[in-house]
Amino acid sequence: MIRLERVEKYYGSHRVLRGIDLRIERGEFLAIMGSSGSGKSTLLNLIGGMDRPEKGNVFVDGDNIAAYSDDQLTLYRRKRVGFIFQFFNLLPNITVFENIALPLLLRDSTDTSRVKMFIERMGLRGKDDAYPYQLSGGEQQRVAIARAFVHDPDIILADEPTGSLDSETGMMIMDTIRQVVRETKKTVILVTHEPYIAEYAERIARIKDGVILP
Repeated sequence: MIRLERVEKYYGSHRVLRGIDLRIERGEFLAIMGSSGSGKSTLLNLIGGMDRPEKGNVFVDGDNIAAYSDDQLTLYRRKRVGFIFQFFNLLPNITVFENIALPLLLRDSTDTSRVKMFIERMGLRGKDDAYPYQLSGGEQQRVAIARAFVHDPDIILADEPTGSLDSETGMMIMDTIRQVVRETKKTVILVTHEPYIAEYAERIARIKDGVILP
């Protein structure tokens, strides 16, 4: 489903990714593990269409998204990708229900039945009208997970999804992600520096200094 060929990324004169070759099958749960500064988040951003490589190709179902126009990348992100971030990235002035519904609104959808379904699935019953500041860290991340899945994307990208949580809450969040992945059969790419988080995935790719290790 996803194939990276000789991908390189620079920030100024600094080469962050050095000829990355990577293949990810449809429905696979892949963890990319590496230390801070290894290039793992940059790699995720390229797959998510949030950035472009200086060299190489990023194929998704045969289309080279590295060659997309800005408008094409925007549509790709809105329709095909769900994002889960380390710091939740919830909008503070709208409710749980409204935060989860955002990807549907961006697609001009008025069907809120999936929002209600994911509120139940994430164990957030009764929190529909709560605001992010009224939730624990674990609850906020469950809202973020629901938001990532609600518009039925093909690909879920999770960037250190437990990085701002304690280890016990982090494991609960990973249990939730793994369960939803099994139910929905989505392609999931997670980046982490924690070995115990990476173990939740079906396969682990290790990255160091911008290179995928053999």
